[in-house]
Amino acid sequence: MELRQLQYFIEVAKREHVTEAALALHVAQSAVSRQIANLEEELGIQLFIREGRNVRLTPVGKIFLEHVETAMKEIEKAKQEIEEFLDPERGTIRVGFTSSLAAHTLPTVISAFREKHPHVGFKLRQGAYNYLINAVIKGEIDLAFLGPVPTNQKEIRGHIFFADKIWALLPSHHVLADRASIRLNELQNDSFVLFPDGFILRKIVMDACQQMGFEPQVSFEGEDIDAIKGLVAAGLGVTLLPEVTLIDNIPRETVKIPISEPDVKRTVGVIIPNNRELPPSEKLFYEFLKDFFAVLNKFSM
Repeated sequence: MELRQLQYFIEVAKREHVTEAALALHVAQSAVSRQIANLEEELGIQLFIREGRNVRLTPVGKIFLEHVETAMKEIEKAKQEIEEFLDPERGTIRVGFTSSLAAHTLPTVISAFREKHPHVGFKLRQGAYNYLINAVIKGEIDLAFLGPVPTNQKEIRGHIFFADKIWALLPSHHVLADRASIRLNELQNDSFVLFPDGFILRKIVMDACQQMGFEPQVSFEGEDIDAIKGLVAAGLGVTLLPEVTLIDNIPRETVKIPISEPDVKRTVGVIIPNNRELPPSEKLFYEFLKDFFAVLNKFSM
């Protein structure tokens, strides 16, 4: 089985047309047909059903495609890592992040890093908390920014950069809007706008409310921070959000107020795999992050 055969197979499976696949590969149609036939003979199975000028995968062909695509991704990753070993300054960093860190934290650190390492590329993937943890464990990405930083996962290692306080966001006409701070139980009769079940920020809010002796009345749910802010601005409820999401982006019809009791906060940082070494470019970025936030925290103090 040759790498070229697998490349031809994927292209034909994607286009469901041998001639179009040959054009995309810049080879003769006969060469593609021959390699597919050789592959089928070697495997002892029929991969495609011929339908006039078109083809479609057989059920076993679909199974084979799934495994071949996985194998090709690993080959591409291996080639990338080898290239990075030769020149870490020109590698590509695969990093994930949660939506709460998308507007301020991630752009800030990437911009600072690119000033020192302008030729390093980034592949960014936004996702929910547990999705990012699993993506790092599986090797789909190499680092992930999230909060809170998990401390009980054997497959990953976390590094905390800072503590992020959770603030209340209220409509500007709210009866408590002019307060310097509030106790969380002062909102127990309000409707809340929260993330859906399964989101870590919802759990943080629910736990904080429970700590103050009440369960919040959830009137609206949203998976996007800007959408949640918009619903609060429309007067449809109140919410709690990390301070980092409120630095530069607060709707005019809202006010942010610190919570005096309880002390609601989360840790923010990065996770990396415990079961494999970081590629050189990712290692360079990881070390930069630790130095960057160490200096930032020292300056803040």
